Amino acid sequence: MKQNRNSRRVNEQAREKLANILLFEISDPELSLVTITGVEVSVDKSFMRAYVACDADRYDEVGAALARARGRIRSLLGRSLGWRVTPELDFRIDPSTDEAERIARALEVVPPTIGVEKDEFGYPVQADVADDADEGDGDVAEDEA
Repeated sequence: MKQNRNSRRVNEQAREKLANILLFEISDPELSLVTITGVEVSVDKSFMRAYVACDADRYDEVGAALARARGRIRSLLGRSLGWRVTPELDFRIDPSTDEAERIARALEVVPPTIGVEKDEFGYPVQADVADDADEGDGDVAEDEA
């Protein structure tokens, strides 16, 4: 959706109100530790899509809890926003935080071959020199024996 200054302001206002409603006015324990990561409100303010982040193992549980509480949340949101129209709500699970955490963990584990100097084709340079020296020493030792 194309955004301008007014739509960003409306989205941010709706996100703050929705987050306050989930934090202070909805007492469902399944909605604890849920974060509103973003909100998109249509131009005519009749539809609102909210992106929700939670633990990866709670996606189904949180989705079901949001579906159950949708009517109550919409009622509280309409009263809180004070707009002429109360928007229809669509909640979507946002897995981007879980994906970012997975990538961060993968970047922490650096393979030992990353520090080895490589030639233009990607082959180790130092390992070839060391292998040639070892093989040459072995040949001399076999000849003398």
